[in-house]
Order: sequence, then C-alpha cells, then structure tokens
Amino acid sequence: MRWGEPAFSEMLLGGYLGLMSLLWGGLAASVGGWQRKFALPELPIAEFPRLSICLPARNEAHQIRSCLEAALGADYPALELILVDDHSTDGTAQIAASLQDPRLKILTGQDLPSGWAGKSWACMQAAEAASGELLLFIDADVELGPNSLRQAVAVLQARKLAMLSLFGTWKLESFWEKVAIPVIGWFVRGATDLEAVNSPGRKEAFANGQFILVRRDAYMQAGGHGAVRASVLDDVRLAQSFKQQGLALGLYHAPEAFRVRLYRRLSEIVQGYTKNFYEGMNRNPLMALGAILFLFVGSGLPYLLLLAALFWPKGLFVGLETSWLWTAWILGICVLPLVFRLRLERADGRDGSYAWSHPLGNVILGLVLLRSMFVVRTEWKGRSFHDGKAG
Repeated sequence: MRWGEPAFSEMLLGGYLGLMSLLWGGLAASVGGWQRKFALPELPIAEFPRLSICLPARNEAHQIRSCLEAALGADYPALELILVDDHSTDGTAQIAASLQDPRLKILTGQDLPSGWAGKSWACMQAAEAASGELLLFIDADVELGPNSLRQAVAVLQARKLAMLSLFGTWKLESFWEKVAIPVIGWFVRGATDLEAVNSPGRKEAFANGQFILVRRDAYMQAGGHGAVRASVLDDVRLAQSFKQQGLALGLYHAPEAFRVRLYRRLSEIVQGYTKNFYEGMNRNPLMALGAILFLFVGSGLPYLLLLAALFWPKGLFVGLETSWLWTAWILGICVLPLVFRLRLERADGRDGSYAWSHPLGNVILGLVLLRSMFVVRTEWKGRSFHDGKAG
C-alpha cells in the first residue's frame, strides 16, 4: 500500500477513528468509577479540635458576604474565622464587619514584603493569628456546604492526614463560565493522579487552593506559606512541601462540600488561568505542546473531519471518497466527547445542559494553554508575576 491508494487511506482513517472510539468511549465510561473511587468518604467524627478558617481577601466586596455567611453557618462547634483584608479599596472589610459575629476576626493586612505573592502573605498572617489546632485555607469566592467541615475533619482524623484538599463544584452563571470553566477545571483534575497524591510513598503532590485543611503542627513543619512565598501556584507548591517532609496528603472529589465562582467574564477566565496554567506544568514546553496536540488530535480533529465528510466528501483523505458509513462513524466519535462532558457535568451536580458546548470549551482551553506558555509577565488584582513568581 502506498500514499494515495484507497486502501492506505482507509487504514489511516480507520485506525484513527478506532483509537478515538476507544479513547472517548473509555473516558465516558470511566467517569462514574472515578467519582466513586475518589469521593470524600462519609465517616463519623471522633472529636472537634478547634478549627481556624484562614481567609485572604483583596477587593472581594461582591462576594465576601456570601462566603462568610456560608463559613460561619457551617455545622462545626469549635470554629473561628480569620479574615485578612489585603489592602482592599472596595469596602471588603466593612462588609465583613457588618456581620458582627464574635467568631470572626478581621485583620488589616501588613504591607507586602519583597519576594512574596499577595495571597501567600495574607495566608501566613492569618495562620499566625489563628488559635486552631487545624487550619482551613479557603478563597473568598468559596461557599462552604453546611456539613463540609465535619466531614473533612473526620476524614483527616481517620486517615491520619497532615493535609486534606477537596475538589468542590463551580457556581456557573454566565454563558462563558458554563462553556469554559468545566472543560478547563476537569482538564486539571484529569491530569492529576489522585491515587499517587493519596499514596504516602509517592512523590506526586497536589492541592486545590479553594479548600486546604491542614494540621497546624504539620503546616509549621513544612514551612507554612513561607516555603512557597513567591509562587503563583502556592496551593500545589504547599502540597509538594508537605510531601517532601514525608507528610500524608488526601485529595478527594466532593462537589457537595463547597461551590466556587471563579470568574465572571471570558476575559477573566483567560487571564485567570493564564497566570498559573504553564506553571502547573512546571514550565515544561514539551508537556504543554503535548497537551495542545492532544486537544487538536483528540478533540478538534473529529469535528473537522465531520465537516469535511459532510461538505467535501471526495477530499477527506487522498484517494478515499467518504461513504455514509465513514460519516456515521465520525459522527459517533463527535458525540462521545459530549457524552463524556454530560457525565462530568452530572458528577458535579449540574444538569448537563451545556454538554453541547464541549468543543468550544476545548478551543478556549487550547488558547489559554498557548497564552500561558508565551505570556511571561501576568497581573492579577494589581500584582504582577514573572514566570510564575512574584515580582
């Protein structure tokens, strides 16, 4: 067989479509098993050690009330909440103070030292002011579920963990949030080997900064946020510092534990993920290019082939005229990623009505990946990062 002969073209196209059938069929079928395997277990809580929620906040007036009300409304008896107002100019601290809850302590953030990222500096100040045996770091866009603290502490105790981090669910309201954030978020989750992270003997480490529960003594042993002071990817680097100290991590899927609204507009989605995506790949160009290639070959090419089969059937492959059987097979490949997305949406507690937008979400993901590789200096909330480091 030679290039241009129908038999050769049939072999190429059939091989590719067979590989895509296995890939997407396997991914769609595996969602339920993954969810069950890595779901946060429901365990009885043995005791209630004092827990300090550490909350850095910088210009969060639009969402700080809902965050604080959810945290203070959690079903956990020995609780305090330390909010560090990081030089907000929008009245964040005043809104927080209006809650008038004795468990809430509001600190005015100190000036940012050289070499520190703003979030890490605020987290460090909160940890130093906290009185809890356990520290929970959350973001100001997080709304905790009522039972999340009991359940998380119970697992931390039963599994003898030094750090417990959770993947929650996203609060999605605008069109672009619904299209892009699940694709990008699940890409990160899918690229994370949870089995390795949860294995004490493995070096792999990961944490989701929206929910990181730690034992205070372990946090101090690992150097706290001082060990990751300059990194834009402080959550993952903090988990790595724990693993380097031989401390046990736990990372679970828990959509009922909290919900988070990350970004509101497409520009925020692109800018927000640009600042840390390439850093999360350890600035490895081969890994990033491999991910982009996978997105094109695995997610984009089937839809391009379908368009070609429908509108240019004689030019789909050299020497091969597309029959209805080929077209039907390609169409089936295009449907499988939508089924995969539907199952992911439902795993997060959504109805899946935006599963149709999966190809568009992948285009945005690819653009974010490329942008993250080539944008050296990024800015977030008035602070700049160069190659993933503060400054």
